[in-house]
Amino acid sequence: MSTDRMWSYRPGSGHEEGRTLTGFTVGATDGVIGRVDRQADDTPLRHLIVDTGAWMFGRSLLIPAGMVTGIDPEARTITVRCTREEAKAAPRFRTDRETLDPEYLSAVGAYYATLPHASGTNG
Repeated sequence: MSTDRMWSYRPGSGHEEGRTLTGFTVGATDGVIGRVDRQADDTPLRHLIVDTGAWMFGRSLLIPAGMVTGIDPEARTITVRCTREEAKAAPRFRTDRETLDPEYLSAVGAYYATLPHASGTNG
């Protein structure tokens, strides 16, 4: 997947403009990552900030919208196209300032674009 497409929700993902995803559970291909703490839909570089809770000692992750493969509003779940370990190995998210840092966002997009699941059509 190209890094520019990495920041847009995929067709068929279940994304609807204006839907708030805060509080939704985020699942990787092999288990739960955490819950959406906040989402950035008002920028060309759309993404989710996911609170990982105790799994990663309270660390948060920035996950580009292009990694989302499914949104189930009834179950309040989101599935993403990576494993838990792949998400854990992503460039570290520390502060909200990074959501405005082109260098950081470029590194995140490039990292997720190289994952084997990033370009496939199945989870």
